[in-house]
Amino acid sequence: MKRSTNRILTTHVGSISRPADLFAVIAAKETGKSYDKAALSARVKHAVQEVVRRQAECGIDIVNDGEQSKPSFNGYVLERLEGFKSSPAPTAGVPWAGSRERASFPEFYDWIEESARIGRVSLPQWVCTGPVRYRGADAVENDLANLKAALEGVAVEEAFIPAIASTYVASSRKNEYYRTEEEYQTALADAMREEYKAIIDAGFVVQIDDPRLVTYYALNPDVSIKDCRKWAEKRVEMINYATQGIAQDRIRFHTCYSIDVGPRVHDMELKDIVDIVLKVRAGAYSFEASNPRHEHEWSVWKDVKVPDGTVLIPGVITHTTNLVEHPDLVSERIQRFAQVVGRENVIAGADCGFAAGALANQLIHPTVVWAKFQALAEGARRASNVLWRSH
Repeated sequence: MKRSTNRILTTHVGSISRPADLFAVIAAKETGKSYDKAALSARVKHAVQEVVRRQAECGIDIVNDGEQSKPSFNGYVLERLEGFKSSPAPTAGVPWAGSRERASFPEFYDWIEESARIGRVSLPQWVCTGPVRYRGADAVENDLANLKAALEGVAVEEAFIPAIASTYVASSRKNEYYRTEEEYQTALADAMREEYKAIIDAGFVVQIDDPRLVTYYALNPDVSIKDCRKWAEKRVEMINYATQGIAQDRIRFHTCYSIDVGPRVHDMELKDIVDIVLKVRAGAYSFEASNPRHEHEWSVWKDVKVPDGTVLIPGVITHTTNLVEHPDLVSERIQRFAQVVGRENVIAGADCGFAAGALANQLIHPTVVWAKFQALAEGARRASNVLWRSH
């Protein structure tokens, strides 16, 4: 993948808000209502062209399709995997139910839940009831073709496509078929490898998303840091199994503390998990580094042995506020990482996606997202002026 050899390159995590008319058709599809398949396909193609163009206009160097075809960053995979059935009772779920955060701030999460009811689409829950196999070849090929078409005549450095980690599917979809959890995870890894490989074979970088790797601690109040680390070690082994045979330098790995914009006082600290994250077989690592709960953790990297050739993609803009970061602040954040791991080993990114669930209310307005991208690009330009002038 590209590196910051002459200047600091910019990217983001993946999800960008879908246009209102596209949102309506996706909602109809996901809730079992009638919709025009040809019209949806055409609208997705046009939406990808729009979102790629706007990323380039904002100054983003390493772009993606904004996940315009997907109902969410993880739920999309259910139409690409055999072996799953929806449960009888659809539900919207309760955000952060049973977590340390909800236990500490119940009034806040009740308030957020009530606010989010308006406009949210209730979706069925899915469980594994049969052998897992990948059947998403046509769907992923459509995504690849749409992105290739959108890139024609657009000046960017590179493109990536996010794909959910098989481990995330296993932890978020109940298994009622396989005898053991290991069998279930192995089957999912074998299936999802087909999607990862298709993305690489098409010439793109694959970004594997697994927020659960670092949110597990907050979601499970009875788990100690030690237990969480043991759990994470096993999870990383399975992620690496899923990517075997795929060029490591074409993989970037993203983990984060989810789209929760709550108090987040129970987020696992980077110092307690960073060594395990770096065991994920990837050429680059995308992580939160700019929201008030984690910005200070840039200093953790001073004491971390980063593997040779590794690229860090710290979030230097955040999804946790509608405030648009000042370019000078973005520049300062970038320079901190460059001073620790070297300027060529830093790509400026975002903390998380800005529309991880297309069918839920977005907490950051789309117009603000584009302004944040502009601040990201300008901050990278200012950081580059400093970092390359001083050498």
